[in-house]
Amino acid sequence: MTLAGRYDLVVFDLDGVVYVGAQAVPGAPEAIQALVAAGIPVAYATNNASRRATEVASLLVRLGVPARPEEVVTSARATAELLAGQLPPGAPVLPVGAPALREELAAVGLTPVARAEDRPVAVVQGYGPDVGWALLAEACVAVRAGARWVATNADATMPSPRGPVPGNGALVAALATALGRQPDTVVGKPAPGLLEAAARLRGAHRVLVVGDRLDTDIEGAARAGMDSLLVLTGVTTPADLLTAPAHRRPTHVAADLGALSQPDDAVRVPEWDGAVVHRGWRVTVDDRHLVLASDIEDHDSVEAHDPVAALRALAVAAWQCPQWTAIRADAAGESALSALGLRPYARPMAEAPGPA
Repeated sequence: MTLAGRYDLVVFDLDGVVYVGAQAVPGAPEAIQALVAAGIPVAYATNNASRRATEVASLLVRLGVPARPEEVVTSARATAELLAGQLPPGAPVLPVGAPALREELAAVGLTPVARAEDRPVAVVQGYGPDVGWALLAEACVAVRAGARWVATNADATMPSPRGPVPGNGALVAALATALGRQPDTVVGKPAPGLLEAAARLRGAHRVLVVGDRLDTDIEGAARAGMDSLLVLTGVTTPADLLTAPAHRRPTHVAADLGALSQPDDAVRVPEWDGAVVHRGWRVTVDDRHLVLASDIEDHDSVEAHDPVAALRALAVAAWQCPQWTAIRADAAGESALSALGLRPYARPMAEAPGPA
């Protein structure tokens, strides 16, 4: 059975998984089209509060990704609905973010305002490319005056075609520095609400969450009791995965969304049994060194040279030995480490390990 076929819903993060900026991640539209054609339900859950669900669905369709507005759950919408259930109708709220955030607040019957002098009862902070000092200053004054401070999400960075750039969490940190405290509430992942809402939307019970971030998507899936697939098309690097704490460890790891059509055990993180043997690789631990070597005789086979399979095996060993200091590898392993960007950790296979 394929990985996706084991679940009754696949929930996709967007930034870094399906698209980066306004461009589709290579292969992502085709992978999702295949799921939909196979009758596997999909949903989209994004921490990015800069677009409404209708805008997100329209963008996805333009990129060749099948999507309907009702399949999209955004942190802006979730935040607006949360506040609508806690504040009286028409309550003044100061949005700090893109126009979509203001529109979502208005859509649930709250009154968006622009100044601290309007006495907002809450400040809602979400990502917006044009957020600057003046608006942060209004938010600072309003919170000091007693307004509740709610962040749609706390992602420190977000993917871009030029690499990671500051996300809403960086702007939240600026305000937190000025106020000397953290937000009262953070709505988006890793809080489980967005993912649970997506599951309720489709009546799903076996959910796979697909994301590119350990600190939001993968932790969020764990907190929601859902399996997860980490793809390496966004923010998380192989080195990040090797040092992931227990609550941020994915069920599956793959290069991209093409893994959804592969067998489940091909991309599932293997188990530790004194060593790891996985997809043509063997990893052991020797005196705080992770030892990576090919486990098949035909070194010219495709399987022997799959670096992501090597990464899955290395991750399990690294989690078992968090004090690891280096990776020793044979020739095939050296090639995999280079492909993964892990060369700084590499040591020749013949080199003796250092003192513990």
